[in-house]
Amino acid sequence: IIIEQNSRIQWLGMGLIGLLLLFLSTLFYYFRRNKKIADALLVKNQENELLLKEIHHRVKNNLQVISSLLNMQSRNIQDTAVRTAILDSQSRVQSMSLIHQKLYRGKNLAAIEMKSYLQTLADNLIDAYAEVEEVEVRLDMQQLELDVDYAIPLGLIVNELITNSLKYAFPSRQKGAIEIKMEQSPEEIILDIGDNGVGKKITPVKKAESGFGSELIELLTIQLKGKLDRSTDVGYHTRLRFPFSKSTQIA
Repeated sequence: IIIEQNSRIQWLGMGLIGLLLLFLSTLFYYFRRNKKIADALLVKNQENELLLKEIHHRVKNNLQVISSLLNMQSRNIQDTAVRTAILDSQSRVQSMSLIHQKLYRGKNLAAIEMKSYLQTLADNLIDAYAEVEEVEVRLDMQQLELDVDYAIPLGLIVNELITNSLKYAFPSRQKGAIEIKMEQSPEEIILDIGDNGVGKKITPVKKAESGFGSELIELLTIQLKGKLDRSTDVGYHTRLRFPFSKSTQIA
């Protein structure tokens, strides 16, 4: 009886060992298979990242070519109004080119850090208007990443507003300041841009009488589903509010 019990125990032990080996071999098989899948996905993601970087790089280069062509064309224009319109268009192209440059050089290919972008954009505009070198741009905001669907219209709006301040707010090369603030709440983003220049009387204008820059700002505000307010209590101030939550943008 004791021999039979020992034999049963041995067979039971061998069976358990066999099941354990089968379980371990199955586990190893699935581990190897999942690792191969993960490695393949990693390679695919790396290829996609390289492709996206190349796309941003090419878009940036193409926009820079357009900017250079506009600059060359402006040199041959004698009409001041036409020349100014061409240079304004060049500035808008450069603001979009800068976004793709930031995306190409950044780690996140789907979003851009707005504080760094707006600072560079403002510095470029100050450099472009050499006659207003006494004007200081102050940026007050935390780091905030936005995807391209938000960054491009915001960049164009900021470009228009800073350009307007540089062109009209500080005549006779007077010293001044342009302040940019951006705040994020759980449901919206608030952008404030103002200067301490001579100000501007706000009067209702017909669409046909408004400038292209003003129309562009209105259209971009609609694109962002936002609301635009202006005031001239001190200088010229614009506030843009638009709905935003992290779940609405690309992760």
